[in-house]
Amino acid sequence: MATAPKKTALSVAPAETAVFPEVAATPPSSASAPSTPTELQERLRAAAENGLAEARSACVKAKVAAGETAEALETSYAAARAGVVAINAKALESLTANVEANLDFVKSAFSVGGFADFAALQGEFVRARFEAIASQVKAIGELAQKTAVDSLEPIKAQVAKSFKLAL
Repeated sequence: MATAPKKTALSVAPAETAVFPEVAATPPSSASAPSTPTELQERLRAAAENGLAEARSACVKAKVAAGETAEALETSYAAARAGVVAINAKALESLTANVEANLDFVKSAFSVGGFADFAALQGEFVRARFEAIASQVKAIGELAQKTAVDSLEPIKAQVAKSFKLAL
């Protein structure tokens, strides 16, 4: 014959005590319990109205923050666009200067008397072009850096403001 498994008694604390020890430690207060259904309805209505007011307040804050963020993005975009236009203008100016310098070199090359004069002219031309290109690259780099800073500053300020409000 099969024997039935033995049942062991487990000592388990009541659920309230194990999960919420502070609830078990404080006995329910009769002063906080509603005495009538009308009082219960009033408390529930007040809690719902309070929750609704808090939700509306949070919604208004979120709407204001979204508007400010959109303005910051628009300002950032405008700064980036202006910076790119300035960089493009500087690059075009540099290109024009380089083309003019190359044409001047070709004109000068036709007027030299010998190979030694041509070699000296070309050496001077190359040195001047390297200096000019280094200067042009530096100017464009400075414009790019200024554009990046000007573009990111509104976003950085808005993020800092948003986190300050959230905390």
